[in-house]
Amino acid sequence: MTMLPLAQARSFLFVPGNRPERFAKALASGSDAVIIDLEDAVPLDAKDEARAALAAAWPGFDEAQRARLLVRVNPAATPWHEADLAMLRHLPGLGAVMLPKAETAQQIERAFLVCGVPVLPLIESAEGVGQMDALSRAEVVLRLGLGHIDLQADLGMCCGPDEAELAPIRLAMVVASRRAGLPAPVDGVTTATTDAQVLAQDAQRSRRFGFGAKLCIHPAQVVGVHQALAPTEAECVWAERVLAAQAQARGGAFSVDGKMVDPPVLLLARQILQAPRA
Repeated sequence: MTMLPLAQARSFLFVPGNRPERFAKALASGSDAVIIDLEDAVPLDAKDEARAALAAAWPGFDEAQRARLLVRVNPAATPWHEADLAMLRHLPGLGAVMLPKAETAQQIERAFLVCGVPVLPLIESAEGVGQMDALSRAEVVLRLGLGHIDLQADLGMCCGPDEAELAPIRLAMVVASRRAGLPAPVDGVTTATTDAQVLAQDAQRSRRFGFGAKLCIHPAQVVGVHQALAPTEAECVWAERVLAAQAQARGGAFSVDGKMVDPPVLLLARQILQAPRA
């Protein structure tokens, strides 16, 4: 599962399922992954239209494009959920299904049984947070995602611009992912689509917490997400110096910038140099 393209993706761009003319543009945006959305982006009276549009467009995607695609279905408690899952059976090569408002491992397992593709559950409710460890350990989970706007509404929260109130939940998601052996989770959207500074701050916070990717709602956000999630030039220079000093020390104790280097520091240096660049 960790070798799949979506397990390593840094950016996940939403596109409405009832706007098939935007599918190709989303795939050409530079985003690592594209989410064709059958849920929030589609009006209630256009759900059938969105499914039909996706089915009609599918033959036009090549194998590599299909591997980058997810479909966000409607939640399990809605009248469209079963029809969404049934339709996905007929999309060969689909990368994954995104399951909104995931709350039980059984929901995840059923989605996999019907669709036959990995599942990316979105944590968007108090129950989802409470069940995060169980959700992360379902064998068919690709990685976890945070739907922090729906979560705030469910919890009755009123977060400030820095969303400090959500820090415990973000940390818990990263810890749950690590304990389950999953790739780093996917952070929520930034609703300010035209403010590059806000996007950079949000994505930098994602990286500080240990998230490996971020949801995007506009193609213009993709480059900013990649830049913010990538190691800085200064970090790369430092990491190269650490590994060069290790080679010179030939197994002996050594320091860099007056600070002793131990195994955790070496691990951090290697992680920095292995991380994707912007």
